Amino acid sequence: MNLTPYRQTLALPGLRPLLLVSVLARIPLTATGVTLTFFVVLDLGASYGAAGLVGAAMTVGAALGSPLLGRLVDRRGLRPVVALTTVAEAVFWASAPALSLPVLLPAAFLAGLLALPIFSMVRQSIAALAPEDRRRPAYALDSMSVELSFMVGPALAVALATTISARTTLWAVGAGVIASGVAFWLLNPPTRSAGEPAGPQPRTPRREWLTPRMLAVLAVSAAATLVLGGTDIAVVAVLRASGEVGWTGAVLTMWAVASLVGGFAYGAVRRSFSPLALAAALSLCTIPVGLGGGHWWLLCLALVPAGALCAPTIAASSDAVSRLAPASVRGEAMGLHGSAVTVGIAVGAPLAGAVIDAWTPLWGFAVTGAIGVLVAAVVGLAELRWRRVTADGARSLAAATITG
Repeated sequence: MNLTPYRQTLALPGLRPLLLVSVLARIPLTATGVTLTFFVVLDLGASYGAAGLVGAAMTVGAALGSPLLGRLVDRRGLRPVVALTTVAEAVFWASAPALSLPVLLPAAFLAGLLALPIFSMVRQSIAALAPEDRRRPAYALDSMSVELSFMVGPALAVALATTISARTTLWAVGAGVIASGVAFWLLNPPTRSAGEPAGPQPRTPRREWLTPRMLAVLAVSAAATLVLGGTDIAVVAVLRASGEVGWTGAVLTMWAVASLVGGFAYGAVRRSFSPLALAAALSLCTIPVGLGGGHWWLLCLALVPAGALCAPTIAASSDAVSRLAPASVRGEAMGLHGSAVTVGIAVGAPLAGAVIDAWTPLWGFAVTGAIGVLVAAVVGLAELRWRRVTADGARSLAAATITG
């Protein structure tokens, strides 16, 4: 395999420390959901439904806050936003262990609204550090780092919560999040490239950059993560139905490893792929996964094709947003991308759960995958129509110029 794209990308000034810090910083962030679940269920004695409400409140807050914080980065720079969100995180995680459930719900929403925007900040900084011909391997590395964080963070939180206590785990995760904010404040990665104007710039109207193509990328990003969120739940349900729930960790690890391999291959190939095509392929490969649910090892094999497309799809969508958004609004655009990813996961999990409750576990894969294919088809048709209208308009303008 050709490793030259990775060597050239990692040689870019500032990119290697950014990726290293991002891997470590994302680990506590990926552990927040399971940590809050354990705290609500074990320490507060509430139901899993109540824990789901707390998680949903934080997710809704994050989806709303991500583009707002991105816009603030565009206007004020990265450090003020990191300082604001780190203080907000410190207040929440320091007080959360003492909060009752009725108070924890709105607190979780506010914490999500002012959450440290590491995912969108890293992707914005990659666009500033890497020229366009180096962004594909750079975003592939970023997607792989996300997979690594999700492999380590939740597992570490489960181990701490079950061996020590959920309350202590809450403090540990909070300390990790605060340390992540301090690390990013010290690193202060650029949000504009050397050739782009620094400082506050005149606002680019949204109608000029929030084009049909940008909306298409955001839609397929949400569809792809809807499929991923549904797959997560469906794996557990299928294994539980077949009496092999103890193999859940192994199956999910295999899925993540396939994603890492796919992301690595995507960054090494010589050409880019459309996020629309990758999302459609991911969704198609997910539909039949449930057929391998009779045995855990069959489910592992069935997940490999879809898993190999996870990281490439996220990388391609991040790359597309970075190219479509002007530098002056890149933070807001990356924030919208983060919101699309968050909403997709938040919708996919309960949707798959409802389908599984109504029918059988294998339908969790089939329905979420089919929805992903449907969204990709609608977006593809809309994009073709937009291109046709644009081409007709260009021809009409050319004809009018010639005759004039």
